[in-house]
Amino acid sequence: MAVRIVRLGSPRLKGEGTRIGTVRRPPRGVPKSEFATQDWYDVWFPNLAPSADTLKLGQTAQTPAQWQAFVRKYRAEMAMPDAGHALQLLATLSRHSDFSVGCYCEDEARCHRSILRELLIEQGAVLK
Repeated sequence: MAVRIVRLGSPRLKGEGTRIGTVRRPPRGVPKSEFATQDWYDVWFPNLAPSADTLKLGQTAQTPAQWQAFVRKYRAEMAMPDAGHALQLLATLSRHSDFSVGCYCEDEARCHRSILRELLIEQGAVLK
């Protein structure tokens, strides 16, 4: 049992389980009824997505210092009680079931899901 960190829209891996979209907005031009069948996500969970302002900061980061500013701001958002409870829930679930969380970004190293991976590990999640 474990959680995987994935790119939404990529082909599902065997045993991936429920795919959770931790994104601010649903995929453009895709009918809601096709989110799961097109490998976007089964459940939309924007609670773990960066706020609009923070997302903009990450998308425009061009230097390591700018990226670190994004990381600090996103981590601060995830330290808020609601996000913290969600992270604890996912970490606990990872010990009992298979599921995945993800975002659309092509490069995980420049995506909030890289920080989300770290946060889940810090909460004791089991990752694949």
